[in-house]
Amino acid sequence: MITFTLVSSSFCEGGVIPRDHTCDGADRPPPLRWEGAPPTASYVLIMDDPDAPVGTFTHWVLYDIPGDRTELAEGEQTVGLAGSNDFGRRGYGGPCPPRGRGAHRYFFRLSALDISSLNLPPGAVRRDVESAMRGHVLATATLMGRYERR
Repeated sequence: MITFTLVSSSFCEGGVIPRDHTCDGADRPPPLRWEGAPPTASYVLIMDDPDAPVGTFTHWVLYDIPGDRTELAEGEQTVGLAGSNDFGRRGYGGPCPPRGRGAHRYFFRLSALDISSLNLPPGAVRRDVESAMRGHVLATATLMGRYERR
């Protein structure tokens, strides 16, 4: 499978996610930019925390992102369709690990698809998005940031 690059101007790979993008700040999605993707009909973005006490916690599901996009601006949540996160809301829910439990890792995974739509309604859960993606992923890019609440 082809890989491509996903970056943020707010933090580097493995770096600290700024407070503004967390539950301790404005809880705004960070800016994301990608390059090197193959010709793509649409993208899916999933952000999760595998270090959560309850197991992997999904913070953001965004699908049907147009294939001609190469970035999401800081705070942008009107591109594509917002899925439901594990906070029980649609859209972005920033890092919010338990206080005093160390840094958690947050993975942003952007998948390039060969179809323009997953044909799911707004608010779909991660499990349904991943099921609809199956067999259509051309490439995936990953960016990991960390956050700790003291």
